[in-house]
Amino acid sequence: MKINLLIATVDKEYANFISDNISEKHSNKIEVFECIGIEGYKGSVSKRKFDVALVDSSLVKSVDMSMINLPILLQTDYESSDISIENIAGLGLMRKHQRISSIVDEVLERYSRISGSGSKTDSKRANITAVWSPAGGVGKTTVALAYAASYASEGKEVFYLNLEDFSGVPYYFKKTGKSISSVFEMLDTGTGNIKMLIQGICCTESGITYLCSADNFEDMYILSDDNISDLIGSCAMLADELILDLPCTYDARTKKSFEIAGKIFIVTAPGGSADTKLMQFKTQNNIYEGIKEKTILVANKGSNVNDSFAASTLSMPLINFAGDADIYKILSETGFRS
Repeated sequence: MKINLLIATVDKEYANFISDNISEKHSNKIEVFECIGIEGYKGSVSKRKFDVALVDSSLVKSVDMSMINLPILLQTDYESSDISIENIAGLGLMRKHQRISSIVDEVLERYSRISGSGSKTDSKRANITAVWSPAGGVGKTTVALAYAASYASEGKEVFYLNLEDFSGVPYYFKKTGKSISSVFEMLDTGTGNIKMLIQGICCTESGITYLCSADNFEDMYILSDDNISDLIGSCAMLADELILDLPCTYDARTKKSFEIAGKIFIVTAPGGSADTKLMQFKTQNNIYEGIKEKTILVANKGSNVNDSFAASTLSMPLINFAGDADIYKILSETGFRS
């Protein structure tokens, strides 16, 4: 689903700049139209209904916005914030002069909250890989990010979704944005368009798209099985490859992710504790036989592999590097998927 966005202004240069930039860089999300002045606005809305309109304050009192699902007032820093809100119910505000990417993200986020859920077949669906271990400290997140980076280096669109209680995202990525908690809230209420909201709040760094960590680790526990499916499915519609970084526990998130994923990496590392926990999972958990054929045992940090554990195995070297937050980038270049 693409948003029909109207830029309604008296500043033709501004309208052309916004329209050209969105058309060039964000055409997969937004179809943009522009109009100049009152007559231009009347002509545009007589031909079609728009999802969102960004309207100059000089026009807002003179035009009918009944054909706009979400009208937003473009406000400059020197204009009064109450210029016409009392005359137009539901009119939002947006800074006129800011980065185009910020405008696009804000439009997506705002419209997602009043939009329907959208079609689940209107976009591509990523290959989904779940990365898990029953033991902490084995380098699970490093492996997940290395796998993501290996695809990003090939020009693939990659989405990394961290579903741990305590996310490592702030450690590995420098860009910050709105919390994944807003997605959880929308899932919990069952209103709005999850895919569009994710598009509006996600960040991209080093070719990997991600969501920032939750405001509170307990936010994760509001998710039902259906919520988890919807979250994973929505992210999968936004990329070629979706990598799920799971908690070390075997809970509803892990179980549902195992069901949905086409491939499962189970990570281990040197040390008896990791091997012991793996064997407990294999022998004591009745789901193992159902997922074995899509499981790859990742022997990280130079550990020995157990060929009988999974359908296949992958050995990862031990890398000593001072900037450990960047180890995944180095690991991704070592023939990760060979």
